[in-house]
Amino acid sequence: MATYEQQMPRRVYPLRVLGMGLGGVVVAVVLWQRQASLLAWLGMVLPCFVWPHLAYQLARRSADPYRAEIRNLLADSALAAALVPLMHFSLLPSVLLCTLTLVDKITTGIRGLWARSIPAMLAGGAASAVLTGVHWAPESPLPIILACLPVMALHTLSVSMVSYRLIRKVSQQNLLLDELRRVDTLTGLYGRGHWQEQAEAALRRHHTGRDAACMLMMDIDNFKQINDQHGHTVGDEVIRAVAHVVRGNVRATDCAGRYGGDEFAILLAGMETAEAVAVAERIRAQTEAIRLRDMPALRMTASIGVAAAHTRHGALRAWMDAADAALYVAKNAGRNRVTDSSAEAGSAAAPQPATSDR
Repeated sequence: MATYEQQMPRRVYPLRVLGMGLGGVVVAVVLWQRQASLLAWLGMVLPCFVWPHLAYQLARRSADPYRAEIRNLLADSALAAALVPLMHFSLLPSVLLCTLTLVDKITTGIRGLWARSIPAMLAGGAASAVLTGVHWAPESPLPIILACLPVMALHTLSVSMVSYRLIRKVSQQNLLLDELRRVDTLTGLYGRGHWQEQAEAALRRHHTGRDAACMLMMDIDNFKQINDQHGHTVGDEVIRAVAHVVRGNVRATDCAGRYGGDEFAILLAGMETAEAVAVAERIRAQTEAIRLRDMPALRMTASIGVAAAHTRHGALRAWMDAADAALYVAKNAGRNRVTDSSAEAGSAAAPQPATSDR
């Protein structure tokens, strides 16, 4: 795939044809007004209508198209300034050509290109003045003014469109970066940072408006043994499979995240304890039913702790500690079960304990 540097000549080519062509129209009106010589007309045609095609071929055939195009852009500036003495310094078109030339260099986004183009413009203007002579006629009659107006309008619109596309692209990239920051790549669940932000917001809503919310802390039972016996590749597949179960049991208003390693944290917004326990039970049962295609004999279970938001949870850490405590009650009671933090220690919603020793 071609890089941006390799594609640059092809991207610049149509813009150069349009820009130099429009500039040529303005210069042609000035030359027509002062009944210029054939040599002056040739001096307009070559840079405005021949140079864009020559520049493209030079850059395309260069071993370093990017650097060649930089040289071409500087040559654009020199040639545009060379047209000023050719027009006998007609004020409006001269200012227009020089200003738009600098604007074009700025919109390339190439650092310092506009500043480097100023010496090129001065050199081009001086060389042209030596060749054509210095003839001072700054007046801009109405036909010249009318010729400049479409160039001003079209250039402004084209620069605005380029800027708009750039802003849209940057916005889309920022959204993508934000999504990458928020989402765990292995599981497709939210990362720990984003999940904590959502949980803190839910706890604030509970304190201010008594909005219900429950937190589930979930851990894959004996995951270390799975990693040790079958390797990390299988371990990652187990985590993905469990995450798929979690995603299938949460609503759009909930927030399920990978808290770390084989531990998951789920925020159930607007949900009371009984409903949250039912959701946790579905996740536990579906996790127990998972069968990996390449390892159908492998069995996995999960323990889940449930904690409802409470006024005694002054900070997120306290709420998480309550859910963690319920999780470890489930672990100590034999795993593969759901425990509610408000229940008595050791009680569990699932009657079947796990058979492994961890």
